[in-house]
Amino acid sequence: MSLTHDGCCAPARTMLDPQRRSVLTRRVRLLVAATITYNVVEAIVAITAGSIASSTALIGFGLDSVIEVASATAVAWQLSGADPEQRERTALKVIAVSFFALAAYVTVESVRSLLGAEDADHSTVGIVLAAVSLLVMPFLSAAQRRAGRELGSASAVADAKQTSLCTYLSGVLLAGLLLNSLFGWSWADPLVALVIAAVAVQEGLEARRGRHCC
Repeated sequence: MSLTHDGCCAPARTMLDPQRRSVLTRRVRLLVAATITYNVVEAIVAITAGSIASSTALIGFGLDSVIEVASATAVAWQLSGADPEQRERTALKVIAVSFFALAAYVTVESVRSLLGAEDADHSTVGIVLAAVSLLVMPFLSAAQRRAGRELGSASAVADAKQTSLCTYLSGVLLAGLLLNSLFGWSWADPLVALVIAAVAVQEGLEARRGRHCC
């Protein structure tokens, strides 16, 4: 495979026949629409449950869902144009900024929690939501990543990686909520969330450089 000027693989754009390209574009659009719909519901439930339980982790998870919606919307906007390739750079910038915003928020809230912010109450709704997201997100991410790679769309693959990061956050959230509920270990969630923040920064840098399609 050859590389583009920004370090991204470029096999599909020149090798795909128009019919296959059309099929893949429609598939990515459907997956993006599914991601947006799920994340809107997830954001509402998480922020509401987080406010009730005074859980910064749940509220942060809900805000992550909002960022995921912004990322998926950027991909949808790119694919709706007559020439999606011309819009890809802008879409990648939006996705990169989304990653950086997520990392900044998670870092601030994690540090606040570690320094003794208000402990969260038990949240059954939050535990169920995190468990469901942990099951749903990997399928959405894997399907979009496969279609995006074949299509040669760096923005679609970058958005799939953001969905994958949401999977990691779901796992961290679930572990944190369970440890807090079962053992009172309020430090577990913010500590692991800092690792997720570091991963988000790395993914943001890769999205900005257009290195997600390889």
